Amino acid sequence: MRLAILGGGGFRVPQVHGALLAGGEVTELVLHDVDAGRLAAIERVLAEQAAGAGNAPRVRTTTDLPTALSGVDFVFSAIRVGGLNGRRLDERIAHAEGVLGQETVGAGGIAYGLRTVPVAVRLARVIGELAPRAWVINFTNPAGMVTEAMAAHLGGRVIGICDSPVGLCRRVARALGIDPATARFGYAGLNHLGWLRSVRVGGEDVLPRLLADPAACESFEEGKLFGADWLRALGAVPNEYLHYYYFAREAAGSESRGAFLLEQQRGFYAEPSLTSWERTRLEREATYMAETREGARDDLEGGGYEKVALALMRALAHGERTTLILNVRNGSALPGVPGDAVVEVPCAVDANGARPIAAAPLPDHALGLVTAVKAVERATIEAATTGSREAALRAFALHPLVDSVSVARRLLDGYAAAHPELSYLA
Repeated sequence: MRLAILGGGGFRVPQVHGALLAGGEVTELVLHDVDAGRLAAIERVLAEQAAGAGNAPRVRTTTDLPTALSGVDFVFSAIRVGGLNGRRLDERIAHAEGVLGQETVGAGGIAYGLRTVPVAVRLARVIGELAPRAWVINFTNPAGMVTEAMAAHLGGRVIGICDSPVGLCRRVARALGIDPATARFGYAGLNHLGWLRSVRVGGEDVLPRLLADPAACESFEEGKLFGADWLRALGAVPNEYLHYYYFAREAAGSESRGAFLLEQQRGFYAEPSLTSWERTRLEREATYMAETREGARDDLEGGGYEKVALALMRALAHGERTTLILNVRNGSALPGVPGDAVVEVPCAVDANGARPIAAAPLPDHALGLVTAVKAVERATIEAATTGSREAALRAFALHPLVDSVSVARRLLDGYAAAHPELSYLA
């Protein structure tokens, strides 16, 4: 089996490669990136990882997209348009206006989407022409928005993934003292905007048991983040990214994650090695979303993107039926959301693809937020695919975390001036 990673010079690639070493199913791994220097750095780390491994795939690197896509069975899309400096600028411009600059939520997420969607759409078109039978697994953020834009050209052959829901379910299962493999998790929403509303074991929903126990509630990350009283008021456990919505005032002035990562990764790419990569990775994970917490993150257990992606890949390649929380077109699974909109819900996966499992209707407060943010995502996609500045302004102005049309105008002007990638906006 042949796998291509677009954005193959990215920092997360060794995590995927490390997971591949345990499986042995991928015989060739092709890394594509526009930056040859980053590719060389990651290739060096992968060579150290593979030393002594019996099932290591052959690794090739290329800056030529058609070469990367030739004969592949799977494509992992993990691009970062504008790099970490783009993220730093996104955060700085938002903070200057007193609004959130996080890369997938609020103004920063819109700016990132405006840069990324045009490139993702071009990639989808090329993949459709050169590798029409390949499955595309999208890592690229904002994951729901980018997957929806790519699905207009690839249909159900593109599937978006995120590790936040599976991490949330794992932590809740641990707090309940149950094996996650024995439970059915009722999770629904959009990427970085979802709620765990039920945990069924043998037909019984055991989540109310957790919500009624303050000590158990606050024994895991999301419980500490939101507080037991708020989880009880919601009757659900929100995805950690909902902290930016529920505690918007506290989150808006947080320090720049982009600037931190930019400086951190400069050090790694200057002297790449497996040791420096591992040290940098641990520091990165320990400080993930640290602006929303008191102290460092205490859940560093692996099982993120790479494990979700490989489980998905195995199910698609071999028909190993499984259930995964994924970003796919809604169909009729989540009531109140358009059928062609990409949502994040449990899906039944086999060799035919990922099919969303019907979910109970969201409560009004959640559906209202999902509807508002989906409208913003669709306006961003419209702007990115048509060049409409009006659609881009609408995206900024209608986001729940941007509180003024005047602020939205200044944000759009600031991002357009800072990012040459946005010169297409008329």
